[in-house]
Amino acid sequence: MKCDPSTYKNYLNKYHPHSREFHQAVAEVFQDVWELFEENRVYQNAQIMERLMEPDRIISFRVTWEDDSGKIHINRAFRVQYSNVLGAYKGGLRFHSGVNESILKFLGFEQCYKNALTGLPMGGAKGGSDFNPKEFSDREVMRFCQAFMTELYKYVGPDIDVPAGDMNVGTREIGYLYGQYLRITDRWEGVLTGKSPGFGGSCGRSEATGHGVVYFLKEALNAHDNGLSDKSVLVSGSGNVALYAAEKCIEEGAKVLTLSDSEGTLYFKSGLNLEQLEEIMQSKFVERKRLSECGQGEFFSEKKPWDIKDAHIALPCATQNEVNIEDAKSMISNKIIAIAEGANMPLTHEAQDAVLSKPIIYAPGKAANAGGVAVSGLERSQNATLESWSKEKVDDKLRTIMKEIHTRSIEHVEKEKGILPYRKGANIYGFKRLADTLLAYGIH
Repeated sequence: MKCDPSTYKNYLNKYHPHSREFHQAVAEVFQDVWELFEENRVYQNAQIMERLMEPDRIISFRVTWEDDSGKIHINRAFRVQYSNVLGAYKGGLRFHSGVNESILKFLGFEQCYKNALTGLPMGGAKGGSDFNPKEFSDREVMRFCQAFMTELYKYVGPDIDVPAGDMNVGTREIGYLYGQYLRITDRWEGVLTGKSPGFGGSCGRSEATGHGVVYFLKEALNAHDNGLSDKSVLVSGSGNVALYAAEKCIEEGAKVLTLSDSEGTLYFKSGLNLEQLEEIMQSKFVERKRLSECGQGEFFSEKKPWDIKDAHIALPCATQNEVNIEDAKSMISNKIIAIAEGANMPLTHEAQDAVLSKPIIYAPGKAANAGGVAVSGLERSQNATLESWSKEKVDDKLRTIMKEIHTRSIEHVEKEKGILPYRKGANIYGFKRLADTLLAYGIH
């Protein structure tokens, strides 16, 4: 039975107009759970669909700060506390010039399903600002973060809302944010995750999302009687997720052909090796260079990775909607066998439809890239018990969690044309867990 879009689109158009990314995320979930919803009169009577579409609250505020020359800057900032039915709000902060309310609502909505899949007690949230730290000095980034937290601290807490890092918010930004929280409140507590291990952070957090993508990918390939060793992999992006996904692919015996950024694609005909990757990480994380300045591989300006032939696997790890319908057609034409999303919703709706119509293993971000928030959950546990776990212990727990996410993603589905429908399975599992909890709470 196909989903009737008017059922939820009318609601979204009325209460959330001009929120394109949010509409897309909701449509993809309800397309997969519609049959379950229609068969369950209890869900309908309890208005579960409307309750899951509406965030608990959206906090918007102004961030005013001064640059090195004394100029005053104003940025817009948000925190979308989407749902806390499964635990305290949990989700990253994104600093990027393109941040707006629609993007953060879509990310918060996705986070609810992602966190449900981990099995950990975490609700869903997302936040950020239209500030781009790449355009400013270290001292300017510090002043912005301090101004940002001066407002945000009113709405967060270890049992209320625990933000983490996301795009352009790494350990540096988290350190500045946490320092300001400590200055204001005098409370050393687990209010942020993604901290440095030197002051309460978890070992392995930086690697977690990228490594987790590969752990999920391996489970998916194994479920289809295949493996990762000797496969050629296209990776997009060059941030934490992309670089650590590439690292784990290489360690698992795969051949990584590409990395990318907004300027183009870095191509490695013979495959990226760990020594080259280490130099790129130094260039990106420490020297903050563009890929074209890293002195590695062959750089193709204004090109995406997806046209490159002779690859088996695609890992889109850059940003939302980076893969359009033409990119998807290129992947299909080039006989890609699996796509695992390191970014959140990197395929447009049309691209997803094209991929899902073919016998391609498709691992959606809410399942495949849940490793980051999973280790954030483990960081909360370490903070609560005043413990610090080894990197090996954290990685072992991450592997287990990603295996469990894979199991949950196929719990309610069977193979279709020889392929497990992971998007449908992940959406159904997350929907059922959220919906059944809402029912248990009564009118909440």
